[in-house]
Amino acid sequence: MKCAEIQQPGPAQELRIVERPDPQPGDRQVLVSITASAVNPIDTYIRAGSIPMPVDFPYVPGCDLAGSVVAVGRNVTQFKPGDRVWASNQGLFKRQGTLAQLIAVDEDWVYPTPAEMSDQDAAAGALTGITAHLGLRQFASLQPGELVFVNGGTGGVGSMVVQFAKALGARVITTAGTEDKRDLCRKLGADVALDYNSPTLDSEIRTAAAEHGGIGLWWETQREPDMMRTIGFMKRRGRIVVMAGRQAQLQFTLGPFYVNDLQLLGFAMFNATPAEQRACAEEMNQWYVQGLWRPLVGQTFPLAQVAEAHQLQEDNTLHKQKTLSGKILVLPTA
Repeated sequence: MKCAEIQQPGPAQELRIVERPDPQPGDRQVLVSITASAVNPIDTYIRAGSIPMPVDFPYVPGCDLAGSVVAVGRNVTQFKPGDRVWASNQGLFKRQGTLAQLIAVDEDWVYPTPAEMSDQDAAAGALTGITAHLGLRQFASLQPGELVFVNGGTGGVGSMVVQFAKALGARVITTAGTEDKRDLCRKLGADVALDYNSPTLDSEIRTAAAEHGGIGLWWETQREPDMMRTIGFMKRRGRIVVMAGRQAQLQFTLGPFYVNDLQLLGFAMFNATPAEQRACAEEMNQWYVQGLWRPLVGQTFPLAQVAEAHQLQEDNTLHKQKTLSGKILVLPTA
């Protein structure tokens, strides 16, 4: 098989396309022919060596995949050759990544792809969707009728939070930098879409949240959030979710936080157990079939251009070039 690998941590240009022997499925693994793999910020961090993660070299990056089962191990019970599947949480903790034509995956991490879902949609919604679902359902316990605010409603995770919050019966305020993107936020289900460049943004958020008495759930996607500002928007017993900004040093006055019974919730999706992630995947599949969400697919690249795909993600995550809308996909069989 062909795959993209690195011999050591480094820039995107270190990625090389190589031939490796086809993997063979273990007793509880399925062998998948990958048709689509998404590029996520964490993939670029691991490739660059900027976060601690156990890695064996040569290393194949990539968390998300969609494709078809071509073989199964002798103790696999949930899948058979020919099944269309999707998966996430690969390329982590010494598991092979998904920038490859084939991958052997433990069946605990694999989910059936609904007939209505394309492989590109399945891969694009995998990590971001599970992240949004975990945060809204498991950690923040979002309830129908609550008011959610999410920064960046057309981002990878942000767009999923908008759609999943609506699927759960919430109202949503979000932000975007252009009118076209704000219109897209509304099409995704946002009740209010504001310009994050507006000099009066704070007062606009307060006006939009006034009838709810403040924000019930604030989903922070920014790498360096202003926690004092955020606390000022929250209603009593509100929850603030953070899932980015590893190096951020947050400072805020405790009084307004604890006297209003606020909660600060942090999580990383790759800490979730296979059972927890499967629960997310099952409801995500149901919601997709019901027409309650669609991922935003941005640029697609063949495997031969994987370095360009990683560079595009890095330029937008770390350098804020704003040249990306939607998930980057790599198509290993293209």
